[in-house]
Amino acid sequence: MSLQVDVMTAMKAAMKEKDQTALAALRAVKSEILLAQTATGSKEEISEEEEIKILSKMVKQRKDSAAIFLEQDRKDLAEPELAQAEVIAKFLPKQLTEEEITVVVMKTIASTGAEGMKDMGKVMGMVSKELAGKADGKTISNIVKAKLS
Repeated sequence: MSLQVDVMTAMKAAMKEKDQTALAALRAVKSEILLAQTATGSKEEISEEEEIKILSKMVKQRKDSAAIFLEQDRKDLAEPELAQAEVIAKFLPKQLTEEEITVVVMKTIASTGAEGMKDMGKVMGMVSKELAGKADGKTISNIVKAKLS
């Protein structure tokens, strides 16, 4: 619930500052949260974990869109996407560095006794769950691959 309050406060500030990019991003966040709450048919509270998943997904979508626009040499379309991703990312927990992710991956490999690529799914599942919202899945995947091969 605190995320909704934070988003509403930020929306009010964006309206006062006439920041259309931030306002569009915050409205999208509010919309996604409301959709997640009403998905089951009743207006239930969603957990902080689910909120982080929603925000992470939204940031990833915008970064992917921006990458596609840049590939097609459409900087005019990529810039707003990146700006919105930045606004949404402010509500996510601090992202871990590759070194911090590597430490978690190594602990998980040691605790599961993983040997080789056949155990990648098991390691990825545990690490992804532990680092949800704190690290990008692609980065985790690359580090796990490097350590298991």
